[in-house]
Amino acid sequence: MSAHLLLVDDEPGLREAVKDYLQESGFSVQVASNAREGWELMQQNTPDLVISDIMMPQVDGYQFLKQLREDSRFKGLPVVFLTAKGMTTDRIQGYQAGVDAYLPKPFDPDELVAIVENLLSRRASKTQTNIEDGDTPDIAELANQIAQIKALLTQRSAIAQSPAPFTIDLTPREQSVLNLVAEGLMNKEIARRLDTSVRNVEKYVSRLFSKTGTNSRTELVRFALEHGLAK
Repeated sequence: MSAHLLLVDDEPGLREAVKDYLQESGFSVQVASNAREGWELMQQNTPDLVISDIMMPQVDGYQFLKQLREDSRFKGLPVVFLTAKGMTTDRIQGYQAGVDAYLPKPFDPDELVAIVENLLSRRASKTQTNIEDGDTPDIAELANQIAQIKALLTQRSAIAQSPAPFTIDLTPREQSVLNLVAEGLMNKEIARRLDTSVRNVEKYVSRLFSKTGTNSRTELVRFALEHGLAK
């Protein structure tokens, strides 16, 4: 499944050109013309990485980044500033605000793709290392997952009113793990509840991702609620 990117820029021509190039490079891209629109899109579908302009009306890139970093769901999300502001003081302000990379306009789109791939690779490597070491994801990622799952559970009755017809073959243990993930429990808690190892729980969660076509706990819970799979 391709990485999902959110591009926020108020210049229509540049926005569409960058979107097209990123899609041609294999990414799934959503676009927003301003920070508020970008924020609304993030409530519906959390991206794997955000690319944002700085000079935007109403809410600028620095304010948008501050909003992201103050929200536990997005605290660890990679963010790239794509902007005409290229002064050293501007870059310093961006890094101090928590941006991961800074690319002044005009830029080479291949460099943007390289930056995006590098940030996504580093994030994936960190997650894989945690799994191989038997560790849970970092605190920011845990908070992100828990907050999003709780938000979905709050909407559960509305989502479940008209579940789409769907059948999926789950083993009893996969169903048990899915039910506990939908309760907002993390792997260690699920392992204790089912009297099994964390590694086994990770394997079941991976199978659930594969069977449902999802790639995060939040997407899995949303899928389960929308299709009436969580009990």
